[in-house]
Amino acid sequence: MTAPAPAPAETVWTVGKIIDATTKHLQQKAVGDTPRLDAEILLGHVRNCKRIQLYVDYNAPLTEDQRARMRDLVKRRTQAEPVAYLVGRREFFSLEIKVTPAVLIPRPETETLVLDLVTFAKDRPDASILELCTGSGCIAIAAGVNLPAARITAVEISPPALAVAQENAAKHKVTERVTFAEGDLFAPVAAGTVFDAVVSNPPYVADEEIESLPPDVRLHEPLLALKGGPRGLVILERIIAAAPDFLKPGGLLLLELSPEQAPHVAARLESHGEFVDVRILKDSAGLARVARALRK
Repeated sequence: MTAPAPAPAETVWTVGKIIDATTKHLQQKAVGDTPRLDAEILLGHVRNCKRIQLYVDYNAPLTEDQRARMRDLVKRRTQAEPVAYLVGRREFFSLEIKVTPAVLIPRPETETLVLDLVTFAKDRPDASILELCTGSGCIAIAAGVNLPAARITAVEISPPALAVAQENAAKHKVTERVTFAEGDLFAPVAAGTVFDAVVSNPPYVADEEIESLPPDVRLHEPLLALKGGPRGLVILERIIAAAPDFLKPGGLLLLELSPEQAPHVAARLESHGEFVDVRILKDSAGLARVARALRK
């Protein structure tokens, strides 16, 4: 009599197997451009560890609770929910920034603006900076951390976004030097107040392009932080028109934009009459990303 075949051993779901299986699943679902990175970030969040630790613990098994939490996060990711919202944070300028669906997720290209701002302000003791459309506060907070003597005013029209920015400021211990104000662009700033720099990553996506955005952006990030009106230029042009009244002579204006908007914005700054040294800065991908000009 032949002995029955032994039952197959139950799969032990280790860190490595979960990463591989999640990566394959996200690839099959065509979710995002970085499925393995997404898998690592989500699993690191579940295990409360850095990504590098996942590879130290590559053969370690997951608990049932960890597997259940990972399944839930992966399911939400396949529905185009951004990884940053799933884990509640995003790294920006080497800082961990809290994010929620109330704020735009910080992008690496915005670091181009921060780097130029920090370089400019380091030569000006006690620099005063105005940031418009602060969102998560990532620009103001990065400036505050890297410019210990600077005084920064950050304006945001959305109360829920402002609350997130304030939490981030407290986390990075810059609340004494970063002041937040609720309102539309320059509206909360007292008339006659001038700054060494005015900076902004405003809404600049053209209304007609919203429907063509990737689903993780279009369905989950706040439209208030994205929609810039026809051609995406409405907020940019409002800032350019009013900025000279809030800049000291020689003060810096920095505006993030999309590459196709760069020629128009540069021409607008050149024709304004109150700006000199107009330049377009490129991001790390070599794309036109920031308009830069100095107040006469």
